[in-house]
Amino acid sequence: MQTRPPLSQAVHDPITRSAIFLVATVNPGAERADTIRAWCGDIAALVRSVGKRVPGGNLSCVCGFGSDAWDALFGDPRPASLHPFREFGAGQRVAVATPGDILLHIRADAMDLCFELATQLLAALGDAVTVVDEVHGFRNFDQRAMIGFVDGTENPKAATRSISR
Repeated sequence: MQTRPPLSQAVHDPITRSAIFLVATVNPGAERADTIRAWCGDIAALVRSVGKRVPGGNLSCVCGFGSDAWDALFGDPRPASLHPFREFGAGQRVAVATPGDILLHIRADAMDLCFELATQLLAALGDAVTVVDEVHGFRNFDQRAMIGFVDGTENPKAATRSISR
């Protein structure tokens, strides 16, 4: 019997009109860790449930875990390239190392879908996490960037995108 590899998250999905980025830290406690592990198995069902409200809304959610959170929640085996994020930069441009254990990248063609999914995901987590950053994004008129050019024209097409396994 041949088994298929698990499907990867919607990392390569096309750009949508709206997005919410949430960064959260995991609160201490074994019961909170249990809540988060159980929540991981419910994410896809929540996306499907909210997405059914607007079938063509292109709702998706990508969830990522920081190195320390992975160790505390899941242990071994851990992803080979997973490591703590360290500050780096060149000259005056610096990417600072900010706190965060869980990243949620929620996107859809309408902000109400993003907002509803974010609300349900966070409600399911309860007091297991604390949101430390929330950013709302949107596509500008005619799908142009804020400075007027059409962004994403050089993005890979569906047939050439890599598939995580």
